[in-house]
Amino acid sequence: MDSGPTFADLGLDEKLLKAIKEAGYESPTPIQAATIPALLAGRDVVGLAQTGTGKTAAFALPILARLNPKAKKPQALILEPTRELALQVCEALEKYSSHLHGIHVLPVYGGQGYGVQLSALARGVHVVVGTPGRIMDHLERGTLDLSELRFLVLDEADEMLNMGFADDVETILSDTPADKHAALFSATMPPQIRKLAAQYLTDPTEINVKGQTATAPNITHRYLMVSYPQKVDALTRILEVENFEGMIVFVRTKNETETLAEKLRARGFSATAINGDLNQAQRERTISQLKAGKLDILVATDVAARGLDVDRISHVVNYDIPTDTESYVHRSGRTGRAGRSGEAISFVTPRERHLLRSIERATGQTLTHMPLPSVDDINATRLNRFDEAITAALAGDNIDFFRDVVAHYVNEFDVPEVDVAAALAAVLQGDEPMLLEPEASKPARFDESSGRRGDFAADRPARPARADRGPRGEGGPLTAYRIAVGKRHKITPRHIVGALANEGGLKREDFGHIDIRADHSLVELPTQLAPEVWAALKSTRISGKLIELTLDDGRSGKKFEKKFDRHDGGKPKKKFRKDWTS
Repeated sequence: MDSGPTFADLGLDEKLLKAIKEAGYESPTPIQAATIPALLAGRDVVGLAQTGTGKTAAFALPILARLNPKAKKPQALILEPTRELALQVCEALEKYSSHLHGIHVLPVYGGQGYGVQLSALARGVHVVVGTPGRIMDHLERGTLDLSELRFLVLDEADEMLNMGFADDVETILSDTPADKHAALFSATMPPQIRKLAAQYLTDPTEINVKGQTATAPNITHRYLMVSYPQKVDALTRILEVENFEGMIVFVRTKNETETLAEKLRARGFSATAINGDLNQAQRERTISQLKAGKLDILVATDVAARGLDVDRISHVVNYDIPTDTESYVHRSGRTGRAGRSGEAISFVTPRERHLLRSIERATGQTLTHMPLPSVDDINATRLNRFDEAITAALAGDNIDFFRDVVAHYVNEFDVPEVDVAAALAAVLQGDEPMLLEPEASKPARFDESSGRRGDFAADRPARPARADRGPRGEGGPLTAYRIAVGKRHKITPRHIVGALANEGGLKREDFGHIDIRADHSLVELPTQLAPEVWAALKSTRISGKLIELTLDDGRSGKKFEKKFDRHDGGKPKKKFRKDWTS
């Protein structure tokens, strides 16, 4: 039986093959088997492939094989839609080039100081991996010389265009040598991508790899209907009642990994964030802690968890349900390793029910509805664990010593043994009560048909009247901000949403109304921006211009408020809403 080609069959040299073996790769994936020979032969490539199919190695290995270590100017440029993907690809390139001497790779993205990037470019780099906005900045400053570029890769091309980077990408492409070799990878192939490939690639080889849509049979799939504000409390209750060993909680953005991990630690759980900002040493240390049982919960993005293989992971929680089927398959595949059973639990908000149905249709896997654990469920679990702890202690080696200590106290103070045991339990528990207070009234379960929340209604403080709150996104109140780009800079709302979401780690629901004026724009964003988000956004550029984010002082905002009826709950004009969400 033909087991397919090996990496050696694809034409890679011994140094790269050694690095691949050390990375644990056994045989090439379909996208690698088709793409590597084509790129090694100097062909341009258009690849239709989802995230997780192994396309990073498919373009990285041929590039490394053909680099000239003696050259000082960049020979390869890889464009990625987000900083996390750029860092992930850099990490992969460094791993694959571990036995190639003198190869330098540089990540270039917004939010990182220019000094580090400028110093590296001055010393000489062979491969630049960056986001379109920051690459444009360097081109306009004259600090990035692409005159000797030999290889260009557009990764996640459809995502880059969806984020509003179409103009930047075309500008970058037009600034590269005509005789370069290019590769374009995209999960979908809309007309705009086809046009881009036809204009900038030469007689490309088209490779179409179908994504994985089957889930492992040893994984149980469940979902919980939950409103956005309920998520942290719902996760806390699940952590209380589920008998898990190790867990990965998936969220959509890097900022959310840090925020959620901090909230879980505050509630007494052993949790940490893993995202693209971690260097390789930190990542390896975190994974080692998870494997050793010193850490129980990883809060991760899709990119950061890619390739993570830890047998101890018994549960995967989709805190933010993925928007594509293949991401769901790869996420759930982090559990149920080495023949063990696994659990995949997804949080689904009312607006996301269509994603649930899409996953079920594509995978052929029915996700079972699970009720939110009640206070009674949590208390029963806590008492069971208390019983188990006592049983384990009774079987311990030092139980005889403590039996003598307790007997001494009973004889000395004439106190019943059960009272001494109760007192020791109280000392161990401390000031924190063992059991939760019963709920004042039985909250209504979440009504899927109406989409109304109910499980925590009894514990929720009364909401202020609408007039006291101001406009809200899904995550909280919104405030008007001013940015120094407008119509004369030829921007659209999609440019604004794409740039700010990428640089600041914002989600689409973090954006309110957008009003583009002649020389500036007004954008509604969360009122409470984290310091690191504020700093990243202030240094963000759109179409090469610094946006100079500030709070709107109101002098130019009267029309803005009137247009969108910001204080009486009105909706924007339909025409405008259609424009920026399209």
